[in-house]
Amino acid sequence: MEKIHPQFITDTAGQKLVVLPLSEFDRIMEELEDIEDVRLYDEAKKEDNGGRILFEDYVKYREAKNE
Repeated sequence: MEKIHPQFITDTAGQKLVVLPLSEFDRIMEELEDIEDVRLYDEAKKEDNGGRILFEDYVKYREAKNE
C-alpha cells in the first residue's frame, strides 16, 4: 500500500477526526473491496462441493420458482 497523508482535526465535541485526500481515501476503499472479494472467494471455495449446472438450467429453475 502506498503511503497515506492523514491530517487530524478535533470537532466541536472534542472528538478526533481523520481527514484524507480523496484520492487516498478512494485507494483505501478499493483495497478494502479487494480484500473483501478475496474473503468471499475463500469462503465460497470452502463451501464448493464441485456440483455445477448450466446457466440455462439455472434460469429455467429461477423462472419456475417465481411462477
